[in-house]
Amino acid sequence: MEQTQPKKHYHVHYGPAGGRTRVDFDELWRYKDLIWLFVKRDFTVLYKQTVLGPAWILINPLLSMAMYTVMFGTIANLSTGGVPQPLFYLAGTAVWTFFSSCINKVSGTFTTNSNIFSKVYFPRLAMPISTVISGLINFLVQFALFFILLLVYLAKGEVSPHWGMLLLCVPLVLQVGLLGLGCGIIVSSVTTRYRDLMVVVTFGVQLWMYGTPVVYPLSMITHPVLRAVMVINPMTAPMESFRYIFFGTGQVTGVMWASSLIWTVALLVLGLSLFSKVEKTFVDTV
Repeated sequence: MEQTQPKKHYHVHYGPAGGRTRVDFDELWRYKDLIWLFVKRDFTVLYKQTVLGPAWILINPLLSMAMYTVMFGTIANLSTGGVPQPLFYLAGTAVWTFFSSCINKVSGTFTTNSNIFSKVYFPRLAMPISTVISGLINFLVQFALFFILLLVYLAKGEVSPHWGMLLLCVPLVLQVGLLGLGCGIIVSSVTTRYRDLMVVVTFGVQLWMYGTPVVYPLSMITHPVLRAVMVINPMTAPMESFRYIFFGTGQVTGVMWASSLIWTVALLVLGLSLFSKVEKTFVDTV
């Protein structure tokens, strides 16, 4: 007599991974096509119905460079550590714009995408990751512009890059992106309940820029208290290192990088923890 096999029941779960700080990288990789789709959507929405289109990626840093050259270089007469002013300000603008765009755009992850989040499941972390990738693409385009200008001043003998350290730019840029991602997802998690924080973030990022050696070199800061604040600022080490690699100037210490890496890891872990917790309940609060 033929025996019937007991039926097996399978339960397939579609939803956020369990655990507060767990990140399912395998799942994110399976959704890589969706992440790239979000990246293309960001560019389409950003430059839709604009006359110059993606050219604004280059126009914005050039306008900022010109404004900083006039305001801080000519009027305020701030030192650039012997680096030609246009090159100095373009470098600072490119690095800081990448970092600030990560924070500002990632911070609106839940509030600006609540409609799609409430209708279909996909790894919610895919959205802020796509935002960082979009910012990275913009940075690479601006970096190409910076590099061309660097070659011009190099031909004049006004800068002395450390070409042997050029590959260090890769982990440097990656660290800046992760720091911006960590800060951004912390803000995005909190703003599901406190919308006012979005207004504060814009002002806070601008204030943070002036507390970072973006438009001035770290060598200008001699006050011990201000100097200590600069050292623990997580963006000081990447900014000064970038200048040291390409200009041969800049003050970089192990303490600065240790502080920067500790801040990056701490903010990223905290951000992932909050994000994982909020993504399960945000539909009820947004």
